[in-house]
Amino acid sequence: MYDGIDPSWPIKNKTVAGVLAIFLGGIGIHKFYLGQIGKGILYLIFFWTYIPAFIGFIEGVIYLLSNEHNFSVKHRVRPR
Repeated sequence: MYDGIDPSWPIKNKTVAGVLAIFLGGIGIHKFYLGQIGKGILYLIFFWTYIPAFIGFIEGVIYLLSNEHNFSVKHRVRPR
């Protein structure tokens, strides 16, 4: 049965991504962890405005509250 998760996607943990987003989201560490390098660089460029920190906190909460399958499909990662 196909569940929408490609076996070639990297293995990532949604809890790690959520905690990184909450505590280090202002500099985009969670984006680098998830393999979204361009978005991570964008967070780094604008970290001094505190807008990425606010967005990172919200993203972290969303990551932690989402179920494992939806997180995996949305961010193209395999669950650990």
